[in-house]
Amino acid sequence: MKEPQELRSHQWYGTDGLRSFSHRARTRQLGYLPEEHLGKPVIAILNTWSDINPCHVHLRERAQAVKRGVWQAGGFPLEFPVSTLSETYQKPTPMLYRNLLAMETEELLRSYPVDGAVLMGGCDKSTPALLMGAASVDLPTVFVPAGPMLPGHWRNETLGSGTDMWKYWDDKRAGLIGDCELAELESGLARSPGHCMTMGTASTLTAAAEVLGVTVPGASSIPAVDSGHDRMAAASGLRIVELVWRDLRLSRILTSEAYEDAVATVLALGGSTNAVIHLIAMAGRSGVKLTLEDFDRIARTVPVLANLRPGGRYLMEDFHFAGGLPGFLSRLKDRLHLDRPTVAHDTLREQIAGALVHNDDVIRTPDNPLAQEGGVAVLRGNLCPDGAVIKHIAAEPHLLKHTGPAVVFDDYRTMQRTINDPELGITEDSVLVLRNAGPLGGPGMPEYGMLPIPDHLLKRGVRDMVRISDARMSGTSYGACVLHIAPESYVGGPLALVRDGDLITLDVEARTLRLEVDDAEIERRRAGWQAPPPRYGRGYGALYQEQITQADTGCDFRFLARQGEVPEPYAG
Repeated sequence: MKEPQELRSHQWYGTDGLRSFSHRARTRQLGYLPEEHLGKPVIAILNTWSDINPCHVHLRERAQAVKRGVWQAGGFPLEFPVSTLSETYQKPTPMLYRNLLAMETEELLRSYPVDGAVLMGGCDKSTPALLMGAASVDLPTVFVPAGPMLPGHWRNETLGSGTDMWKYWDDKRAGLIGDCELAELESGLARSPGHCMTMGTASTLTAAAEVLGVTVPGASSIPAVDSGHDRMAAASGLRIVELVWRDLRLSRILTSEAYEDAVATVLALGGSTNAVIHLIAMAGRSGVKLTLEDFDRIARTVPVLANLRPGGRYLMEDFHFAGGLPGFLSRLKDRLHLDRPTVAHDTLREQIAGALVHNDDVIRTPDNPLAQEGGVAVLRGNLCPDGAVIKHIAAEPHLLKHTGPAVVFDDYRTMQRTINDPELGITEDSVLVLRNAGPLGGPGMPEYGMLPIPDHLLKRGVRDMVRISDARMSGTSYGACVLHIAPESYVGGPLALVRDGDLITLDVEARTLRLEVDDAEIERRRAGWQAPPPRYGRGYGALYQEQITQADTGCDFRFLARQGEVPEPYAG
């Protein structure tokens, strides 16, 4: 156990020099008594609350519960507002700014008198961003998930945010519902604070945080407005103070075994394809090499046990009351590394001991899975030499082996404008191709990958087609969408060379994606390709385009992803 003079904050507050005198005087200016903070762990609460982020709008209140726990445990809490990454509103995509929040997290924790951190987030990019930054600093850390919103409702239908938005929007385009029904749906899809209550990216990444061991047990599935969420926040405040005294740093938690368990859990949950990019980036910040091959290898060994939308039937509140992640992990434990530590227990084994499942349809048994293999497949081939992914559990089975002619769109705006043009000759057998939507081309790799099906096909009852792109898609989306093609078209990847009418073959079982064009013709096309001009001439965008890596390596910044020493600031 640490002594008070061994605390990192002691450098700011506890020495005899002028600077410490100044720091203490300024803390009196803030209204604090010496006995409130001197000799106590200083806990930074990094809060992504914002008026424009509906996923996090309740975190202002939850921060008070974290503070309550910190005070009760004998610590000194300080709340830091940090960037909010709202999947709903931020354009062109919050993925463009994930690394910016990671930088902000790292530099705030490094530059202030902080002994430990509580990270508050949940909307898609906030979880990996906060943990990437914190991993680079390596202080004792606890993550507080924002929690899923309440289920949606409309005319006796239970709605899942995102998933049912896509469904009913297609119903509107197909002429099955009208403006009145759509207006009612606007008020029923998202009816409380919290992130999406399907197994979209937010729930996938907060579940990953829990199995990684950086939350208190059961935290990731508690509904945002449940009183249990307040209690979880307070428990997290209590816990972080203990971790500081024990000097249990994040590097002790975020091990290679923890990341393997996170991959297995994400795949067994039927989780979002976005987790592939984020977990690779997070692992890199922890000095752990995680690759697409690891995802595909583990996918072949784990069944899908969570019957959750978009690949299944239920929503996160059902999952929570069925046993939450502790119950879920109890059915996956023979595939987990149970003897590694978490922030709450000496071992993961201890953390899930006694966990129960209360609904075998929501959380399936291994002998009655939703699918025999994990819900994401990694593809290779001449169209994606560095890899691509597909969430095949959410696609129509007949499309998982398919050959069809390409219909190519050079950018998303053109696709939106022309997708219903009869001159394109799109049929249900066509393969829709979107390029210039990757990390550089998007820019930021927006969630464009669930390309819309033309109206005339929707009216005939077609609800899925093979669609391929270098974009991402929302974790709430579904369909036979091949995503994250690397290298992206904007840098001259093979996707840039596809032409209308080229045959493309998808074979998920064989894990292949091929352009059925001979190598000589591909090389002729490559010789004639010209690089597009840079998207940004200045600002953060210019830094982004200079430093961003491709999807297969996590889309981190090169100067942040590399290993290297950073000196502690001198506070004297």
